[in-house]
Amino acid sequence: MKVLVIWRLLTVGGVNAGWRNRSIYFKKHGIDTEFLYTTDHGGLHIMEDIAPVYITKDEREIIKIIRDNHYDAIIVVDTGAAYKWIRKAKYKGPVLVEARTPELIKLKPQLKSFRGIIPETIVVPSHYQRRLVSILTDGIPIQVIYNGIDASFFRALSFEEMNHDSEPFLHNGKKIIGWIGRLDKRKNWQMLLEVAMQIKSQRDDIEFWVIGGAQSVQREEFVSKWQEEQLTDMVKWFPIIPYQQMPHVYAKIRKSGGCTLATTKTESFGNTFIESMICGVPVVASKMMPVTELVNHGEHGMLFRGQNVEDAVKQITSIVDNPALHQQMSVAAMARVHEKFVIEVVAEQYVHLLKEITGIESVDRNEVSSD
Repeated sequence: MKVLVIWRLLTVGGVNAGWRNRSIYFKKHGIDTEFLYTTDHGGLHIMEDIAPVYITKDEREIIKIIRDNHYDAIIVVDTGAAYKWIRKAKYKGPVLVEARTPELIKLKPQLKSFRGIIPETIVVPSHYQRRLVSILTDGIPIQVIYNGIDASFFRALSFEEMNHDSEPFLHNGKKIIGWIGRLDKRKNWQMLLEVAMQIKSQRDDIEFWVIGGAQSVQREEFVSKWQEEQLTDMVKWFPIIPYQQMPHVYAKIRKSGGCTLATTKTESFGNTFIESMICGVPVVASKMMPVTELVNHGEHGMLFRGQNVEDAVKQITSIVDNPALHQQMSVAAMARVHEKFVIEVVAEQYVHLLKEITGIESVDRNEVSSD
C-alpha cells in the first residue's frame, strides 16, 4: 500500500513529529508513506530520513505527483486547496481528512468545501478536536486517533547516555524549566516571560530553556521583550535544536529536577506533552481540553487555572521543591504514555482504518523476513 500525506507546512511541530512516527510504523506493515508540502518552515530534517518528501507550490507539478504515483489513499491535513489538486489529477481513490488546527476560525476554511471530493473519514487527534470538527461538518464520520510516540527514540536516557557535549548545558544547582514550541500568539510566549519574571523575583535556582522558534513569526518580538525585561541570564533561548537531540534535552531537564511548561492557549493534541512525559519529565500546563486527556493533575504533572501566572508559578514550585513528588510523577508519566500513546497502540488504529478504506491487506514485513 502507498499513501500520500498532503499538508501546507513542513514545520518542526507536533503534526510532523506524529507523522514521522506513523510512517516508520506503517513501513513495518507494508505501507509506504510519501509527503507533499507547499512550504518548508525548517522541518525537512525531521522527515527526509524516513520517507520521500515533495516540497512545491507548483500546481502542475503537484497534479503530476498525484497522477504518476498511483497512491492507494490520500490523506489531506488542513489544506483546503488539496481537494482541487486531487480533482484535477482525476484521482479516484479514497481520501481521508485530518483536522489538526485547534482554532475554529482557522479550521473552518479547511473544512468549508471539499470541492466535489467526498472524504471517507475525518481523523482528529483528540476528543476535544472531535467536538470542534463536529460543529463544522455533517454526515462524515469522525474518528479519534491520538498522536503516537516512538518509545525506542523518546525515552528516559541515563546520565551515561546523555549528550553532554552539545547545548543546552546543565549548570550545577539549577532546576530547568523547558518551554518547547513556536514563538507565536497561540503558544503564548508572553506568559512564559511573565512566569519567568515572577520566579526571578523570588529565587535564583531556576533556569528556563526556550527550545525552538528560529523561524517563528513573533521571534523578533520575543527577543525584544526578553532583552527588555532583562531575562537573558535566566531564560536561555535555543532557536534550533535538532529533533534527534530532543531526548537528550528532556533527560537534562529530568536530571535537574525540573519540568516542562506549556503556556499554550489552545491545542488539538500536544506532542511535546507526551514527549516530555515518556522521558520522565512532569508537565505543567493549563487545565483545559485536550491537555486533560493527556495529563492527570497531581499524577503526571500539574495543571494551572486558565492563563493564571501566579497559579502557574505555584504549580512549578510544587514540583521542583519536592524531589519525591518529582520522582513519583516521572514514573507515572512514563507509564501513562506507554499505556495510551506509544506508536504501536495508536498507529495500529490508523493501519486498520487504511486497510478498511482501501480494501488492501498490508503485509508485516518483519513477519515476512522472519519466514
